[in-house]
Amino acid sequence: MTASPTIACLGAGRMGRGIAIAFAYAGHTVAMVDVKAGRSTEQFQKLKAEALNEVSKTLASLTRIGMLKEGEANTVISRVSVVPASAGVAALAEAGIVFEGVPEVVDLKREVLGTASKAVGPNVIIASTTSTILVDDLSGAIEHPGRFLNVHWLNPAYLIPLVEISPGKATESDTTARVKALLEGIGKVPVVCAATPGFIVPRIQALAMNEAARMVEEGVASAEDIDKAIRYGFGFRYAVLGLLEFIDWGGGDILYYASRYLEGALGSDRYRAPEIISNNMRDGRIGLRTGAGFLDYSGLDVDEYREKRLAELADMLRHFRLARPPVL
Repeated sequence: MTASPTIACLGAGRMGRGIAIAFAYAGHTVAMVDVKAGRSTEQFQKLKAEALNEVSKTLASLTRIGMLKEGEANTVISRVSVVPASAGVAALAEAGIVFEGVPEVVDLKREVLGTASKAVGPNVIIASTTSTILVDDLSGAIEHPGRFLNVHWLNPAYLIPLVEISPGKATESDTTARVKALLEGIGKVPVVCAATPGFIVPRIQALAMNEAARMVEEGVASAEDIDKAIRYGFGFRYAVLGLLEFIDWGGGDILYYASRYLEGALGSDRYRAPEIISNNMRDGRIGLRTGAGFLDYSGLDVDEYREKRLAELADMLRHFRLARPPVL
């Protein structure tokens, strides 16, 4: 893979457009390839205009919020093209890596991925951006499946730093390493997870969103107050402390006993702590207090670590204009 490979996006929908912006912003040439072979010239021109107009509007917004300087948007959008299906093979032949972003239909994805894998060289990485379909359910359609994996972007792809990488049984380790390096090179924060339904964020997110909706249903609080609680409590803390780090911060025993209470009080095993919490308690891996929990704190200056995290929380208070001077 070259230092700045050409990026091909299969599909010119929302995900393809977001990925195109992310890579074009970082200096890459991007081709969004239409995958609908039966589209007329007039229909394609409409799709092309819609896609480039959305990219242009997004770049204008990024300029207004200070992510781009005046005039830079023109340079960025000049790196993006929309290619008709009839020219797709030629466009793919130039690609250094291919991202598939067609609708979440297994047969459609397999068809599009299979065609693309024949059009590019055997060493060109092909990635599906699916958020629901396992990599191993798609890899059979790929020629040379060792270069295939899932790369799940979070919307908006051009702003959210995290990208989840999920290699399959056939994925070669070098493929994963190359994708990580490429994403880090454009300022993203890639994480690698097993080929499991829901990856990391969607799986946690589904539980949290359903619980929030359930609380509205039960009349626990208004939708506005629940969202306020998430913005200024739940989400506020976890922008600095990861979920597992936060368990360690307070202590896994706190989570264990709180979970037992909620399970009984609310009559639902969805609050039950997993076995790993009990095992950690048995093994003395409580968290910061014992020097280890989910993370290892041995040799760490705990006071310095705590102060660093508190400083980051204070920075967020200032960002949200919630920091107030003391009353003296």
